[in-house]
Amino acid sequence: MNTREAVEKAKAVGMDLVEVAPNAKPPVCRVCNYGKYKYEQAKLKKKSPKTVNKIKEIKLRVGTDSHDYNIKLARAEQFLDEGNKVRVRLQFRGRENAHRDIGFVVLKRVAEDLKLIANVDQPARLAGRAVNMMLSPLPEGQRKRKFLLSHGNLIDPDDQGDEHLEFNDDDELIEGSGQSSDEIDAAAAEESSSDEASTEKA
Repeated sequence: MNTREAVEKAKAVGMDLVEVAPNAKPPVCRVCNYGKYKYEQAKLKKKSPKTVNKIKEIKLRVGTDSHDYNIKLARAEQFLDEGNKVRVRLQFRGRENAHRDIGFVVLKRVAEDLKLIANVDQPARLAGRAVNMMLSPLPEGQRKRKFLLSHGNLIDPDDQGDEHLEFNDDDELIEGSGQSSDEIDAAAAEESSSDEASTEKA
């Protein structure tokens, strides 16, 4: 029916004419109480689940071997190709803290090596004893892989520890989705100190 007739019909029953599907052909309207309709829509919006962004983490060291570096970047490419974001984390240990500029050089190399598959969302920046950089995948049709996963294992055990972290749209870590790198480092340090204590007692 035409708009004027529909408005008159709604008024006759003490209701409002509310457009609910403006893009439909023809547009769809409902005869209802507009205030109640707005309240129901606001309630539905609050109930809608928060979006989840998956973030994979790649862990490097200043002296990561070229073989391990290639495996790490192949993994990063795989994560990006699946549509995940990737956080590249380079951790300093001991005397490496005196040469933090080397860490920025390594992450600059990573950004250059992955430029055919990723954008740099967050450039390398210092966070405590580590340098972090965030990458996001290029649009699907523009992605090109440079590294291929080999069947070899990582040579340096310190380069283990890739994590699968999940964050919601408020950048809050979702419970049970994995430990942060700081928690893993703290746990490793605690384990190391307990080993030293047991050695001294022996």
